[in-house]
Amino acid sequence: MENMDTINLLKECDAGTKMAVSTIDEVLENTQNDKMKNLLTESKEHHEKLGNEVHSLLLEYHSEEKDPGIMAKGMSWLKTNMKIGMSDSDSTIADLITDGCNMGVKSLYKYLNQYPAANQTVQNICKRLATIEEKLCKNLQPYL
Repeated sequence: MENMDTINLLKECDAGTKMAVSTIDEVLENTQNDKMKNLLTESKEHHEKLGNEVHSLLLEYHSEEKDPGIMAKGMSWLKTNMKIGMSDSDSTIADLITDGCNMGVKSLYKYLNQYPAANQTVQNICKRLATIEEKLCKNLQPYL
């Protein structure tokens, strides 16, 4: 049971890091404030680094990676592009990323509860990912 919970939690973290990187990539070119752009770039790098760590663990468990759900990714892309099309201000971008962070944190804690037998290392990775999301959300508050 621990092994399957561990693998399942890793896969969800994998999908989460990919979704975050993809979303940040979508908004970076429209970000006008240099400090905000640096903040987003730094967060993207944290997500990529953690994603690489997750990929290594998935390989150790002889498991495949997990991409974000096609519907979730499509809806995110649609919402992002519609909102930015209406207003490409930094406030709009901060609002979109904050919503994404909040959904990510909620999902990560749901998965932590759903896979309680996951080993401690993977639970800690999941918590680190949630912390990255929470930090980004807090750091974007001045841009809302």
